[in-house]
Amino acid sequence: MKLVSFSAQHRITRPGALLADGSVADLSAAGFPDALSVIAAGHTSCENCPVLPASQIRLRAPLANPPRVIAIGLNYRDHAKESGMAIPTTPVVFFKQTTAIIGPGDTIILPKNSTEPDYEAEFAFVIGKGGYRIPASAWRDHVYGYTIVNDVSARDVQFASSQWSMSKSFPTFCPLGPAIVTADEIPDPHQLDISLTIDGETLQHSNTRELVFKIPELIEYLSSITPLLPGDIVSTGTPPGVGLGRTPKRWLKPGETVTVTIDSLGSLANPVAAE
Repeated sequence: MKLVSFSAQHRITRPGALLADGSVADLSAAGFPDALSVIAAGHTSCENCPVLPASQIRLRAPLANPPRVIAIGLNYRDHAKESGMAIPTTPVVFFKQTTAIIGPGDTIILPKNSTEPDYEAEFAFVIGKGGYRIPASAWRDHVYGYTIVNDVSARDVQFASSQWSMSKSFPTFCPLGPAIVTADEIPDPHQLDISLTIDGETLQHSNTRELVFKIPELIEYLSSITPLLPGDIVSTGTPPGVGLGRTPKRWLKPGETVTVTIDSLGSLANPVAAE
């Protein structure tokens, strides 16, 4: 199932299941008020739900109210090298504020107080069943599904401090979606092509097999310190090709459109504008 959040004519956001023709099965008819309740229940079916045609709905961020957006830094070897940093031996963890979340087609707004806005294509997993001190061998029991994140980053703010979270948390700096694809549809999440284009030019291209710390290790490490909660989003890091690592450096500009594509998960496109 491809879990989405959508609005129709009355503009109330509801959970749904995205179908192959772009229509959406309305999961609120099954008693779910929002996507987080679907995830917490482990629900992966849209049988007997009314269907709305694509022309009548607008997709929103598939999960606008996760407990946390947990992000992993420097988790592709070549990205660590292009950033001038050592390949980590322990996961580098920071957080993106949930107020930064936007959905497919929403506009990334570049803030006035940063001159170095960057893009980062990322593969993310969403926790279904929570837990504390989860062994790596049990990781599949705790993943509800997978989605796309663009970890937009203000590099000048990031490197003005040893803490990264504020530079990653400006409003609109967490494009998410278009759907959360349930784990049963992705046999191996560590064999997915990931790419990012700006106005059709490919700037990032890799595969999730290149992750330094893969999902089992991340779940074991994170849950050894903090209990994981249903709906937690864990964004696993970006491959090489970010603006920071280019010569000359390549920052986001108003008027561009950034698109992140991951095998089996679809594409997440967002226009860029100035504040």
